[in-house]
Amino acid sequence: MQEAYVNGYWEELVAFTRSLFNSTFKTNPYLERAIMTGITRVSKESIFSDLNNLEIVTTLSTKYETSFGFTEKEVFNALDEQGLPDEKEDVKKWYDGFIFGKQKDIYNPWSIINFLDKKEYNTYWADSSSNGLINNLVQKGSPCIKMMMETLLKEETIDVPINEQIVFSELDYSEDAVWSLMLASGYLKVVSAEPLVGNRRKARKYTLALTNLEIQFMFEDMILRWFSPAKHETNEFIRALISGDIESMNEYMNDVALNTFSSFDSGKHNSERKAPENFFHGFVLGLMVDQTENYIITSNRESGYGRYDIMLEPIDKTNEKYPGIVIEFKVINPRKESSLEETVAAALKQIEDKNYDAEIIKRGVKEENIHHYGFAFRGKEVLIDGR
Repeated sequence: MQEAYVNGYWEELVAFTRSLFNSTFKTNPYLERAIMTGITRVSKESIFSDLNNLEIVTTLSTKYETSFGFTEKEVFNALDEQGLPDEKEDVKKWYDGFIFGKQKDIYNPWSIINFLDKKEYNTYWADSSSNGLINNLVQKGSPCIKMMMETLLKEETIDVPINEQIVFSELDYSEDAVWSLMLASGYLKVVSAEPLVGNRRKARKYTLALTNLEIQFMFEDMILRWFSPAKHETNEFIRALISGDIESMNEYMNDVALNTFSSFDSGKHNSERKAPENFFHGFVLGLMVDQTENYIITSNRESGYGRYDIMLEPIDKTNEKYPGIVIEFKVINPRKESSLEETVAAALKQIEDKNYDAEIIKRGVKEENIHHYGFAFRGKEVLIDGR
């Protein structure tokens, strides 16, 4: 179903599947009962409209919660039998994290079987499917979705309402539907849940995190592929960003934008302002993945007298090779600015006026080793300046 949605033959598959289910499950005189397994509850999509007496069990249900995956005891026993007792801690980080109902510490069977066979850590389960729908939803999703992905990639949690009745047609405009799909698909796990105050339907707000290290690496690889059409230019841009080479930054960033800009455009939010904003937040995710060993990268956080757009805080504060970096992003406002030069000047002025340096100076970065950059956008055209 997901592949049909991504590749444009959704309606045809819905019609075929509905007919198949009718013949197999409803009008079949030889059938007493049946079990259908999958990852997404799509009961509102008319696939099951001809069927009666359906009982739907999801990952949040307690019924059959002991029937899925490998338990930690089973995995650890298998590791002992294979002579791999020292791998238990790392195996837990890589492949644990699945939760069914109230049953925690469930391991992915496919990944465990492959690890026991090959004795190597790899993204076995994540590589077993294209993940095309998840890629599209994050890459073309709203800036809010990308910012929440930033939070997840930093091994932090997000708080969202979850609707187990996923409707594919809602994925284009409902952020809650995106997280619901990721949870149902196993990319996210429930850390905690609490009732939404004042909600008559007793809906719950869920605290979610990436399921495990395998999923973390899957998303990191996915994000790096976003920039593969301009991989050389992206790498050169990051080098110029760190070294303070403004001329090269402008040269390479315009190439990066030209080659990758449209891949972040959903086609539904393609205004002069929204399209650059989507690209910008996708670029932040790319920076996070590429520079995770050298920088702590945050966005849209309070510092000084306002909220900066991007901050790169060097992990090693004593290594002047890696300066602190503050970036302010602005889309040209024709009512206030007549050129990109005016827009980029306004961005740099905002960094100084709002004292965005305050946070990293307080944490030990020397003021003289902090770079300020303003990014001005007009469509796919980018102008960068710095101080």
